[in-house]
Amino acid sequence: MNRDWIATARTLSEALPYLQRFAGAVVVVKFGGNAMGDEDAMAEFARDIVLMRQVGVNPVVVHGGGPMINDLLTRLGIKSEFVRGKRVTDKDTVEVVEMVLTGLVNKRIVQAIMDEGGRAVGLSGKDDDLMVCVADDPELGFVGRPVEMNVQVLRDLYTAGIIPVVAPVATGMNANETFNVNGDTAAGAIAGALKADRLLLLTDVAGVKNKDGDVVTQLTPQEVQEMIADGTVAGGMIPKTETALKALDEGVRAVSIVDGRVPNAVLLELFTDHGAGSIIRSTVPRVTPRPK
Repeated sequence: MNRDWIATARTLSEALPYLQRFAGAVVVVKFGGNAMGDEDAMAEFARDIVLMRQVGVNPVVVHGGGPMINDLLTRLGIKSEFVRGKRVTDKDTVEVVEMVLTGLVNKRIVQAIMDEGGRAVGLSGKDDDLMVCVADDPELGFVGRPVEMNVQVLRDLYTAGIIPVVAPVATGMNANETFNVNGDTAAGAIAGALKADRLLLLTDVAGVKNKDGDVVTQLTPQEVQEMIADGTVAGGMIPKTETALKALDEGVRAVSIVDGRVPNAVLLELFTDHGAGSIIRSTVPRVTPRPK
């Protein structure tokens, strides 16, 4: 008997409690980082999402697209400015953002999922008023903060077996307003509105690290707040952890900050006790907790 076959069968058997745990669950996945620009990584991500759907999970994909936006802005001669790590978005920039996110990036992800045998529909936060925003900060221009969520269109899609792929572009309270929304922020708002079982934030780092530089695999909201307060959590990890805390407050059961560079990171996080990053939750898990 081939040892690889035996190992595969054992892996599937060990995954059974997790497959049962997530059957029918809603899992919002924020896809971004370097994987978006790599065809092989994109195909692997799409395959993982299709597998999730195949075993009864209801995935909702929310994506970013910063590098692609930067590339087109540069080619068009539009200079980018950043305040506290967030892109200042004027009217010219928001037009480019909408074009790249809802056109180029969104449809690439949809096509990748379709190529792996799944069914997917691409939409943005403007469709069916999915995400209505106000200006997050006057200094940032048309950067939005979600204030109203209308997620029934997402429920309709995944109930029909279709994977929604959402671009983080939103409408405003006034006519003809368009807002650029941070991808993590959009994913957190969608997960909160859906009361998702899990929010996965894929990133290019290993997870939340302690003062010694070691990844902390399990955290409570209080521990995260303490790590932000004492400076252990800093830089780009601050908005991710703040998004996680807000999502938990809005009813999401757990949030994972996942190392998207790890092969099959989404499957490792959901269907094994090892995971691929840091999980933040305030409730006791139903299945065996991952090792410290």
